Amino acid sequence: MQLLKQKVLDEGIVLSNRVLKVDSFLNHQMDPVLMKEVGREFTRRFAGEAVNRVLTIESSGIAPGIMTALELEVPMIFARKQKSLTLRDDIFVEKVYSFTKQETNEITVAKKFIQPGDRVLIIDDFLANGEAAFGLARIVEQAGATVAGIGIVIEKAFQPGGRLLKEAGYRVESLVRVAALDDGKVTFADQD
Repeated sequence: MQLLKQKVLDEGIVLSNRVLKVDSFLNHQMDPVLMKEVGREFTRRFAGEAVNRVLTIESSGIAPGIMTALELEVPMIFARKQKSLTLRDDIFVEKVYSFTKQETNEITVAKKFIQPGDRVLIIDDFLANGEAAFGLARIVEQAGATVAGIGIVIEKAFQPGGRLLKEAGYRVESLVRVAALDDGKVTFADQD
């Protein structure tokens, strides 16, 4: 997705050979025009999958998730990382390790929002080791639903997440794949 690649090149900041900061357009301040195009692209890529729910994780997955759900005209659910007084019973719970924050979170989704037979599209902002995507997939499967696919805005292809998810049998579509973050520069991987 050329628009996204250009944003990464123009506004992304390489903090180390493992960390790319994109807070000016994706995960702090958001570019709504870009998010609209992200939603359209995921909808195009997953056309024919009969998706009836989009699932993401708070908070950085919400913008691409809601724009994808809007394009698909289906509800979007976000897994909560924070404890909620109103979300205590009848929930799915999974532990997810965050590479960026270097911490483990319990994520929760109310059982009433994912039902057996649902076809759920998982959307997230970044893919590094696959922890968030695997945690969301486990929630979908606990519900007796099907993971229709996993859409990632930016994949760090030099980390194992994409490969591990594909080896586990999931369809993964990454809009941009980063091959390396060396010498303060982003190098993109060839798209599959």
